[in-house]
Amino acid sequence: MAKTTRKKSAPPPPVVAAPVRSIAARVRFWALRGLLGLAAFYGALTLIFAVLPVPTNIYQLQESVRLGGIDRDWVGWDEIAPEMALSVVAAEDANFCLHWGFDMKAIRLAIAEGGNRGASTLSQQTVKNVFLWHGRSWLRKAAEGVLTPVVELVWTKRRILHVYMNVAEFGEGVFGVEAAAQHWFGVSAADLTPTQAARLAAVLPDPKTRNPANPGPLVRRRTASILSGAETIAADGRASCFID
Repeated sequence: MAKTTRKKSAPPPPVVAAPVRSIAARVRFWALRGLLGLAAFYGALTLIFAVLPVPTNIYQLQESVRLGGIDRDWVGWDEIAPEMALSVVAAEDANFCLHWGFDMKAIRLAIAEGGNRGASTLSQQTVKNVFLWHGRSWLRKAAEGVLTPVVELVWTKRRILHVYMNVAEFGEGVFGVEAAAQHWFGVSAADLTPTQAARLAAVLPDPKTRNPANPGPLVRRRTASILSGAETIAADGRASCFID
């Protein structure tokens, strides 16, 4: 009887361990995911706030905690006197209708004067007030620089100005033009006179120390300048993007 020999089975192939991803690669992966998530978050907020009121922001929350509460009241565009919109633009950004979020001429002038001159547009201020935090930092300026063109692309100029007037600080703990009109003059935003509107706009650079109801010499001079500027931009067409 023939003897059968048993073939030896081939040894199994060696198990090759999966390459271990380096720490640097993992950090890059999660950083990219974080950036994409952040971009999606701000993109969604930009679309939402293009049509819905802004409920609050970081600075308002901080002030509410510090002061034990704040005064704010959102109102529609048609519930704000047209003189208020003209005054804000005349005071803060006369070329609002002419730029795409950044006033390059003002920026060059600010650089030439050593940074002592403000060059922030209403669009930039709105982005800061709605989406970011107050204070000077390169991180905030970088975020502002990225978000401003996006807001300019998605929102109309009127919407930017409308949101700004509803979230700007007009006194310590007083946010938005309706709360400001009631607080300082005892009237609604719709019933503001040109002088009252100009006085409110005059306190915007320093709302915690300036008083529009009892203005000092600085606010009086600024008010006169704003009244003149509002007439000018209404006449020369620089208000055409928000006034019918």
